[in-house]
Amino acid sequence: MSALSLIVVGANGRVGRLLIPAFRALGAAVGLTQRDSRALTPDMAEVTWAPLDGPAPLAAFIAARGGPPKAMLVLAGSTPGTGADMAVNIAVAQACTAAARAVGIGRILLASSSAIYGHGRATPWRETEAVAPASAYGHAKLEMERRCAGPDVCALRIGNVAGADALLTNPRRPLVLDQFPDGNGPIRSYIGPQSLARVLVTLAETPLTLPPVLNIGAPLPVDMADLARAAGIPFDWHPAPPGATARLTLDLGHLETLVTFQDRDSTAAAMIAQWRHCQTQPEPPS
Repeated sequence: MSALSLIVVGANGRVGRLLIPAFRALGAAVGLTQRDSRALTPDMAEVTWAPLDGPAPLAAFIAARGGPPKAMLVLAGSTPGTGADMAVNIAVAQACTAAARAVGIGRILLASSSAIYGHGRATPWRETEAVAPASAYGHAKLEMERRCAGPDVCALRIGNVAGADALLTNPRRPLVLDQFPDGNGPIRSYIGPQSLARVLVTLAETPLTLPPVLNIGAPLPVDMADLARAAGIPFDWHPAPPGATARLTLDLGHLETLVTFQDRDSTAAAMIAQWRHCQTQPEPPS
């Protein structure tokens, strides 16, 4: 039995469900935990494991596979708008980090967030800059990074994932988008789910040492209005209110030294195409 490149903790959320078919398309050897029974795919190894219950089930799974995967990706945790305690992100990440160490997984990829940067500005945020989160979610992710820091732990400050964010999952029609004085909508760092899957597998498998923090997105930011247009979603403009964030973008220079992107990876059309390709997993019950 071949060793896994990556084991994904928390694959039943919106991002995880988009990544499952994307990993499959890559032919990547990926294991999954905490999956919804309706999303089962027989070609992927899986283990039922709740990180806060200790590492024993994970250890048994690893032993049955003949050895640990190259890396663990931690997607599990609380997200904004659910009413859940954001501190769960810290506890789950700490438990996953400890379990990975216990079972011999050398590399840990923690799903953090661009919410850590706190506010928008004209220039992209670099990983090395001081941050001031503006939300409980951002504060929790920053504390998660601090408490889990260690050898070969890389916190992934992920921008918006096309198809997993409020823009494309919002059932309202038409959508209402803020329009700023320059005529544009909100500008954000996005990435398509297939591009994200390729990034994650590359980071899991690279022999290079990863930094403690890494911004994740496609190289060029995108206007949310362009994504709506590419998806054929009707929208109305609303004058951006005072304090609305026109730009919140990430500097992807470090990521581009580790992963090769194509120009199309940054286009709204390609991101929408990737999202549609990956819409094969049912949404979890609300």
